[in-house]
Amino acid sequence: QVQLVESGGGLVQAGGSLRLSCAASGRSFSLYAMGWFRQAPGKEREFVGGISWNGGSTVYAASVEGRFTISRDNAKNTVNLQMNSLKPEDTAVYLCATQRSPYKAPSSQLGQWQYWGRGTQVTVSS
Repeated sequence: QVQLVESGGGLVQAGGSLRLSCAASGRSFSLYAMGWFRQAPGKEREFVGGISWNGGSTVYAASVEGRFTISRDNAKNTVNLQMNSLKPEDTAVYLCATQRSPYKAPSSQLGQWQYWGRGTQVTVSS
């Protein structure tokens, strides 16, 4: 059974930083792209960014490009999201996900992601 567990969320002032982590188990973690998504109240889930199976490529939503960085450690089955220069509009539940097919580049399309964590709350105060 695949499990994804996020941690590291919290309350931070605008301009501050947070580092989220996602621990994966139950699958050959290193074969799959990993992604981060977020969902604010009353809004649709949106793609934040993703990292390829070997960490060789990353892709980000325009809204976070240059502020957020995704990394992964395949030896520890973890993926991280470093968030800098946070803005109030970054407030959301952040979820990690593993992609449906192995050896694929990360996709921004929700349907390409198969397993999801429960999420961790990030709140940015102004």
